[in-house]
Formats: sequence, C-alpha cells, structure tokens
Amino acid sequence: MTPLSLDMNRRHFMAAAAIAGAATMLKPAMSFAAAATGSDEIRPFKIDIPESSIKELKQRIATARWPAMENVADDSQGVQLAKLRELVSYWGDGYDWRKVEKQLNSLTMFMTEIDGLDIHFIHVRSKHENALPLIMTHGWPGSILEMLKVIDPLTNPTAHGGKAEDAFHLVVPSIPGFGFSGKPTTKGWGSDHIGRAWGTLMNRLGYETFVSQGGDCGSVISQRMALQNVPGLLAIHLNMPAIVPKEIEHILAAGDDAPADLTAKERACFDKLRVFYRDSAGYANMMLTRPQTIGYSLVDSPIGLAAWIYDKFATWTYSDKQPEKVLTRDEMLDDISLYWFTETGASAAQIYWEDHTNNFNAIHIPSLPVAVSVFPGEIYQAPKTWVERAYGNLVYFNEVDNGGHFASWEQPGIFTDEVRAAFRSFRS
Repeated sequence: MTPLSLDMNRRHFMAAAAIAGAATMLKPAMSFAAAATGSDEIRPFKIDIPESSIKELKQRIATARWPAMENVADDSQGVQLAKLRELVSYWGDGYDWRKVEKQLNSLTMFMTEIDGLDIHFIHVRSKHENALPLIMTHGWPGSILEMLKVIDPLTNPTAHGGKAEDAFHLVVPSIPGFGFSGKPTTKGWGSDHIGRAWGTLMNRLGYETFVSQGGDCGSVISQRMALQNVPGLLAIHLNMPAIVPKEIEHILAAGDDAPADLTAKERACFDKLRVFYRDSAGYANMMLTRPQTIGYSLVDSPIGLAAWIYDKFATWTYSDKQPEKVLTRDEMLDDISLYWFTETGASAAQIYWEDHTNNFNAIHIPSLPVAVSVFPGEIYQAPKTWVERAYGNLVYFNEVDNGGHFASWEQPGIFTDEVRAAFRSFRS
C-alpha cells in the first residue's frame, strides 16, 4: 500500500486546530448545522444546545400523558410501562445533557458540504505516522455516540494495549438526517449516495486510500461503497453482514419451514430471523412505508421517542432484554437526547424508506476484501457458510463471545480487537 499523501491537508488542520475555539456554534431554533457554503470548505464545529431547549424537554416530560399499563406480564406488547417511566423520570430529573456535550466538544469535529448537504463528522488523526485511515459509520437508532468508547483505542493503540502498527486515522460521520448532519430536502440520499459521499469526504481529507467499517446502516453503506468501487476503498469490515441466500429469503418471506439440509448454524440463523420477522419487524415496516407519519410522534413526543429507541436497546443488546446491564442510563439517554435536540426522528427514519427494504438478504461482493465479525447478541448470527457465499474475497471471519447489535458501544474492547485484526493485512 502506498503511503498517504497528506501534506496539503496538514496545513489546513493545523489552522483548524488553532481556531477551534471559534468553531461554529449551534444556535437556538431549529437549525443545528451551519448553512451549506457550496464549497469543499471544512469548518470546525462545536455543540451548544440552548438552555431553553433543555428546559422545554423537562417541561414536556413533566406534563407527559402516559398510556395505560400493558395487560400482559412480559414485553410481548412492547416496552413495559414501569421500565419506561423509570428511565424517563431520570431523564426529566437527574440526567445532564451537558456531560456528553462536553465530551463531544473535546473531540475535533467538523462540518463540510457534500452535494448540497452539510455533513457533520468527527476526525481524529493518530500520532502514529503510518496509521491506516478508517471511516466508521453508525446505525439506527444509534449515532456517533456508539463510537465514543473506541475512538481513543483505535487512534491511540499504545495507550490501550495495542501496538503503534494498530493505529488508525479515524473519521466518524453522522449519516444525513441523523444528529448534526443536514436533513435531506429531496429524495435520493440512500446508501449508494451516502457511500459516494463518504468517498468524497475521505478524499477531501487527503486520504488516497482507506478502509470502511459499519454495523446496521453502516454495514449497508460500507457494502454499497464496495459494490460501487468507491475510489480509494481498500476493504470493509462488517458486524452485521448481509448474507441470507436468495432461496432462504423466499422461504422466510413465505413463512415456510426451514429446509432439512441446513447446518446447525444455518438453522439457528434461520430460526432467529423467523422470530424477528414475526415479533419485532413492525418498526421497520413503519419506517419503510411511513417515515413521516411515525416521525411526527418521534419529533414531538419525548415519551414516544424514548419508547421507540429503548425498545431496540432492550431487544438488540446482549443483555437478556435488560440493556442497563451493558449500557448506563446516561448512555441510552445521551442517544435519545441527541435525536430529540436535533429533531431527527423523522429524517433518520427516511433512510429506511430510501433503500432499507431488507438489510439481511445476501449482497454479493465479488472481489473487494471483506472482513466479518459475528456478535452473539446481534439480530442473527451469520453462519460462515453463508458469509463465504456472499463475499467472494472474505479475508477475515471471527465469532466473538460477547456483545450485540451496538457492538462498539457494548463491548468496545472486543470491537477494537476485531477492527484491528480485520484490517491488519492492509497496512503498508
């Protein structure tokens, strides 16, 4: 691999660091990102949620209308009233948004306009000279907050049990419609478009070659980057690979029995997907078909937003439906609050409407190198036989023993080790 040519951009980032104190600030009202400039300018960015917005949230929580208690003894009807009331009570009286705001502002964050839309991103350059550039993409209902625990281990490995040759230059963007990135005003910002935009972003930062990592939406985007042969992309790492073979896809859609010739791991994957489609896919169907309709509730009701997101924390973490075992209340509320303050419940849901018909069905990537890590608490555990069918150049495959859908958030140590191992052969 040829060394990176970054001289042109080093001067820019030295200057950006010098003026970081004058970074773009959030202003009251609805526009959280600076207006697009129509150029390739990279602007420093800081967060400052107005105190009035925080007070309004607390007032809305205090005057919320609650539904009657579920009439079953489990969560088969959805998030249980007692659990949500406990979380929301703390949200309204005890939780402090300013802590995570300060943590984010301690990082080097930027905004740049791509194809008419502001893209927000964290950019942390490693002190190690030959670090490998990595763009890492979050999912739904996650955000850049999923990645906070792994930023320093990936960029500063010698402080976390790694070696200098494990280092990455890390770019963590907010997907359009999520967080502090702009909200698309026209259709067409699906995963193909975002994948091309990520290539533009990495090129704008001076990275001639790079790798990409993602789970959930980030997995879809990374795979689309591979399919489009985004210039400079060397390899991708996925923690939610799209591997369900077409013949299995049809059987699941029809509700028929599993084929008798499946291996034990293929059958386990089949069974988990069947349960998911039967019991847990309603949220996806709603966002696939009516993101604007559900968006009214997600943008206007803090209780509705909290329930919508907490439901996924409970079912997708490796926690036996007790997400508090792996994520703190503050961590969950940081993410929920980010959606609330940026008013992105509807705009984030639009990515499902754009192109998330089914993120599990096999995507055939014939030649670009693909690495896969399988976590036990993911929606399904991808069997290696199906992974090998989907990806013609599978360079790394590993099944780990802990962690779920929000892998980097739940198990940052395991996740960091997996990313290091996945891309080790792509270093100069």
